[in-house]
Amino acid sequence: MKKIVAILFISLCSIAAYAQSPNSSATQTTNLNLNDAIEIAFTSTGTNTGTVVNMAFSTVNDYANGVESAQYQIRVRSNRKFDVEVEASSDYFTYAGTTSPAPQMKVKDVLDMRILNNSTGGQINGGYHQYKHINGDNDKRILNDCDRGGNQTFNIQYRAQPGFSFPAGTYTTNIIYTATQD
Repeated sequence: MKKIVAILFISLCSIAAYAQSPNSSATQTTNLNLNDAIEIAFTSTGTNTGTVVNMAFSTVNDYANGVESAQYQIRVRSNRKFDVEVEASSDYFTYAGTTSPAPQMKVKDVLDMRILNNSTGGQINGGYHQYKHINGDNDKRILNDCDRGGNQTFNIQYRAQPGFSFPAGTYTTNIIYTATQD
């Protein structure tokens, strides 16, 4: 019995010595150098690509009541909270037509926009949950304190009401949306 205990003891010591064999390791420091990043873009929603909005006035009722556009979705991707502003590129529409001199149509007198389906986590500012004028002379903050994330979306829709004061032609302006990190 003593021999069996001694053999068992020697075997366990051999196994313990084998398990404690020397090893080696190396350590590497890995840094992630993150910078502030933000992007704002129109998404494709059905047939609406977001780059051109055409609003046709073809009946007397269109002139009397105005015309609404389709909805267009805007997506913001940001690693910080952000705000969104809107402005027209100028105070007046650019006119293309046969009338001379060119008529002067003010953007803020004719074009309104509103925000629908706000999924940014931010607050709609300035009453833009309903139609409000778009100015060419200053930025208007339309969303405040939006959450960071990779798919923060909201929809916009336009309404134009030029009335009967302007001749036929194409009236164009660029609407600029700007996302700024807090």
